[in-house]
Amino acid sequence: MANTKAAKKALRQSLKKKKMNVRRKTAFRSAIKEFKKAITDQDFNKAKELLPQVYKKLDKAAKNNTIKKNTASRRKSRLTQAMNKVATKTQ
Repeated sequence: MANTKAAKKALRQSLKKKKMNVRRKTAFRSAIKEFKKAITDQDFNKAKELLPQVYKKLDKAAKNNTIKKNTASRRKSRLTQAMNKVATKTQ
């Protein structure tokens, strides 16, 4: 347990940051799951609609240092590749 006033404040701050980080991670993870489900169902139009939403959530998480910028870029790249793969199969 924190003894000093500064340590108690740091604990409060870290718990608050953790809460927001978990919320952001949950948001982009669930968006990615929904996008991947659309891809596995071969629903190209739905995947096309969901991709910008996933991008937005990943970018926000990277902006707030929940995840690193390169991690967000890598995930976006892989999701785009998956969508392009589905697009070529449907055409």
